[in-house]
Amino acid sequence: MIPRVANFVSGQLCKKNGGKKVCIGYLIPEFPGQTHNFFWRERQALRELGVDTRLISTRRPPKGIASPSWAEEAAAQTVYLLPFSVPDTVKALAVILAAGPLAWFRCLKLVAGAAELSIKQKLRLAALIPFAAKLVAIGRAERWRHVHVHSCADAANVALFACVLSDMKYSITLHNPLDTHGPNQAQKWLHALFAIVITRKIHAEVTQRLQGFLPRRMEIAPMGVDVEKFRRTAPYIPYQDAGELAIFSCGRLNPGKGYPYLIAAVDALKQQGLAVRLEIAGEDDQGGSGYRKVLEARIAEAGLEDSVILLGAVAEEQVMRHLESAHVFALASLAEPLGVVIMEAMAMNVPVVATNGGGVSELVADGVDGILVNTCDADALAEAIARIARDPELAGRLSAASREKVMRGFSHRRSAQTIAALLDAA
Repeated sequence: MIPRVANFVSGQLCKKNGGKKVCIGYLIPEFPGQTHNFFWRERQALRELGVDTRLISTRRPPKGIASPSWAEEAAAQTVYLLPFSVPDTVKALAVILAAGPLAWFRCLKLVAGAAELSIKQKLRLAALIPFAAKLVAIGRAERWRHVHVHSCADAANVALFACVLSDMKYSITLHNPLDTHGPNQAQKWLHALFAIVITRKIHAEVTQRLQGFLPRRMEIAPMGVDVEKFRRTAPYIPYQDAGELAIFSCGRLNPGKGYPYLIAAVDALKQQGLAVRLEIAGEDDQGGSGYRKVLEARIAEAGLEDSVILLGAVAEEQVMRHLESAHVFALASLAEPLGVVIMEAMAMNVPVVATNGGGVSELVADGVDGILVNTCDADALAEAIARIARDPELAGRLSAASREKVMRGFSHRRSAQTIAALLDAA
């Protein structure tokens, strides 16, 4: 299979069904979460292409991380697989009984065929079957027979069992390396109608590890940003060696984002005599009671309470305001799959400093539209930020090139066009 980045023409997408709208389920774990702006944008683009999406999620996210301004609206539109009520149990049992012995046997065969799972893990996998039956019942009530899953973890297992219990088809988008999503990948991919991966690097991993188990169609379609929404209201002005150097970062608070290295870089910059203020938008997965405490301790230990500010989970509109006032956007992730937050900064003409772990190099060309440094290197982060601060010409050049890059290849409509076209071809 030759890797290629999908680029479909929207005018050809609704030929089937006489141009009528297509309705599908749209399954996102713990929706709406703080990093889910992309899904909301993709849904809007799908609607423009004639694909109506019905929101399904595994469960509600923890309080404190549902930051988007549209979160309340989205939650009201979403049907959740958990909790599982008494009426849900009755409907799920009806689906399972109607599926018949052959479907039961096929479900048990899938559980037994998950070779890398322990007995305990296989029992846990089998426990997902009632949730699959609930998904089938939801699809039948809302009259859709295809579900697109934005995950390759348990949500994909649920879709797999739903496919066996009914005539429901499913497809998947992989946003991270396979190991992030747990076991049973071969069966999840083998039975999918089609699959999408967001980078060439992830495509290479999938084709190597799952050879012989891939769906008939697999495309590369990067996540993207709404370039019409993410645009400046005033021109970018490089740092003028006066006042504070404003650095902005954004992402969930977890060890994989490398925030300790960014905090150490701020400490190094201050020791060089630069007045620096780093603002970090994002919250930990526990809503503020988890990894945030580790970072707060690190900030206090370095005496940086006035220089490093944890903003918590903030809405997209606030992210845009912080980007507009920033001189530099910095992300120190240990292995960022691609980086929608980087795209957002680039779309806002903010010079980017990012680590080169994961697939970031497919987005940022070092020295052309951003600066890439090695992971786990606070000194390199500090040096790159200082370069931009002390060289207004470089800052201006990176600012102009960054938006051009995003406009050229990373619009949020690309992934929507890919899903719509693959549905049309199915």
